[in-house]
Amino acid sequence: MATFADIGVAAGLNILFAVAFLVAFAILRLQPINDRVYFPKWYLLGLRSCPMEQGSFVTKFVNLDWRSYIRFLNWVPDALRMPEPELIDHAGLDSAVYLRIYLLGLKIFVPVALLSWAILVPVNWTNNTLANAGASEKLQYSNIDKLSISNVPYGSPRFWTHIVMAYAFTFWTCFSLRNEYAKVAEMRLHFLASQRRRPDQFTVLVRNVPPDQDESVSEAVEHFFLVNQPDHYQTHQVVINANKLAKLVKEKKSKKNWLDYYQLKFARKQTRPMTKTGFLGLWGEKVDAIDHQIAEIDRVSTEIAEERKRVKTDPKSIMPAAFVSFKTRWGAAVCAQTQQSRNPTLWLTDWASEPRDVYWNNLAIPYVSLTIRKLIVNVAFFFLTFFFMIPVTFVQSLANIEGIERRAPFLKSIIETHFIKSLIQGVLPGIALKIFLLVLPTILIMIAKLEGLLSISALERSSAFRYYIFNFINVFLVSVIAGTAFEQLDTFIHESANDITRIIGVAIPMKATFFITYIMVDGWAGIAGEILRLTPLIMFHLKNFLLVKTEKDREEAMDPGSIAFHMAEPRLQLYFLLGLVYAVVTPIFLPFILVFFVFAYLIFRHQIINVYNQKYESAASFWPDVHARIIYSLVLSQIMLIGLMSTKGNPQFAPFLIALVVMTIWFHLFCKGRYEPAFVRYPLQEAMMKDTLERAREPNLDLKSYLQSAYIHPVFKNEDEEEDGVEDIDEKIQESLLVATTRSRRNTPAPSKYSGGSSPSLPESVAENAGSQR
Repeated sequence: MATFADIGVAAGLNILFAVAFLVAFAILRLQPINDRVYFPKWYLLGLRSCPMEQGSFVTKFVNLDWRSYIRFLNWVPDALRMPEPELIDHAGLDSAVYLRIYLLGLKIFVPVALLSWAILVPVNWTNNTLANAGASEKLQYSNIDKLSISNVPYGSPRFWTHIVMAYAFTFWTCFSLRNEYAKVAEMRLHFLASQRRRPDQFTVLVRNVPPDQDESVSEAVEHFFLVNQPDHYQTHQVVINANKLAKLVKEKKSKKNWLDYYQLKFARKQTRPMTKTGFLGLWGEKVDAIDHQIAEIDRVSTEIAEERKRVKTDPKSIMPAAFVSFKTRWGAAVCAQTQQSRNPTLWLTDWASEPRDVYWNNLAIPYVSLTIRKLIVNVAFFFLTFFFMIPVTFVQSLANIEGIERRAPFLKSIIETHFIKSLIQGVLPGIALKIFLLVLPTILIMIAKLEGLLSISALERSSAFRYYIFNFINVFLVSVIAGTAFEQLDTFIHESANDITRIIGVAIPMKATFFITYIMVDGWAGIAGEILRLTPLIMFHLKNFLLVKTEKDREEAMDPGSIAFHMAEPRLQLYFLLGLVYAVVTPIFLPFILVFFVFAYLIFRHQIINVYNQKYESAASFWPDVHARIIYSLVLSQIMLIGLMSTKGNPQFAPFLIALVVMTIWFHLFCKGRYEPAFVRYPLQEAMMKDTLERAREPNLDLKSYLQSAYIHPVFKNEDEEEDGVEDIDEKIQESLLVATTRSRRNTPAPSKYSGGSSPSLPESVAENAGSQR
């Protein structure tokens, strides 16, 4: 069981790692060679030029200005300097509202922390319950647990203080949530009103178009809307099942990357690279790598042309769905928010996501199979959650020194060393849990894709909800129950059944120490690792060395990333849950939460300004989910407090806490009815106002040409580029060889012929020049 010393060791190590990451970042970001890794957002906006294009050979790679190293912490005020309206223009409303979640955490927990430390900590500390229990060998505890509710005597009237504080914390949390909900709703409506024209403002996704023997899907859609909305219908684009074609295009891009790699390798080593035709080049016939990749690209290009032709002509490739665009936003709003047919299962309409947000693979899924898919996904998630209890229980066994010594008695002499013991109890459990959770977001995204959702934002919101449920069940409940069982196992065995519930009520607040260690690992060192961007840094330089030949290649190698909402938001919600649960029972938990919110806000503000390039813009449509999950956490904390008080010999507290739960649920229903419509429906008044202004400003706007190709599948948008790609390959190779031959005549003796080929090898000067350019 972790003590003050263990927490101190854990805090020291995590602060050390966090400082090391920040110092490394501050130095690496100053180097010209890393400029595209730490400022990709500005490159994508065309507002930053590469410092490697100027200066001497050394200064192109290393910053020799000693004054910049003195100001290496300037990124902190720079991250805070940009005002919120400018941030919205720069990065979008989604990014700005995401940052407000961290500010909301500070608004809630700063007053709660001050109040709990001023009132609850003295109430808990000035008792001797744990000391008496420890003397009678009924309970294992540490000095840190004396600050928790576990130290208050059984049946003590002091518990009234905790009840009053629970009411105060709930009222303050609800007050903060209501203000934030109103503010974000206002920001969303203002953003939509002032937003530039976008295709999704005029477009509706229509699904489950009924089959007609006399009409194609395209004709049926056009006929239906010309009859039912003749004054507003503009154009439509039917949904095509181009999944196979998209895979072929992706395969071709991969082979082009390999061709670039082998060409650069040829330029550096002056010998034709060889490869094997088997899996990953590990076995099979040994062939010339460049010729092999050119042949493979030619083969895939032929398949792409055949598949593209088939998709355009085969009626089976046309899905019973279409993107329907209207002449006005008002017409689109009416269509998206009303029932189109007598049969409520036909002609289903909903707002189309913006083109960047559409998840094209799932558009080919038949509507009738979605219910079955949802059932399969829910069953799969249930088993995932159930089987993940095993590693979480294992993590809790690591936090129990006595359990480790029983299973491995030969380690007792090492474990009993003060530093090692503090390291095991204060650091190891949090790291182990973090490692086990690394693969979870990827699994949940795969499950969400199987569910058949039609937009990337919907995939991420669905995955975030399941991640939140998973965190509550496994990370919180299982950790508390399993950890309590491991720590109090001997007590459970020797005590009567009547005393076990009371012992659990005392022991549950003690698990705050485990979550403190987890927050320091995940929320301190982990967040600092986010700004270092170690993986993108390594991948950028590998791609730059192996694949980059043009500025477009270098831009693709930057990989700015984005806010991984399906990962970041559930992590935030876990901290809200832990803070609200332990605010009353273990106030020492709250300062660690506050450090996380301050630190994470600073880090992510910097990343949003300089690094992240969002995949889509949903105008903060995720906020109702954020609000609801904080309410769920608040209700869960109240229910757990009811259970805890029932073990403390004060059953008269139950009605007061039940009333608190009822009031919190009523507050949630009020906010849902008052503010949520702004996030799920578009007011006709706003639509008409924006249409009127646009007609006044642009009376001759050709909206049809603007919308006609907006929702064409991406593989058809790049059709010309794909067709020209293969023809350019041979030309580029001949150009590179011609340049190499010319330079070799100027600087080196004539190159020797390589055996078994038809092209001369490139001289060293060309390789050196290519390396200096990179």
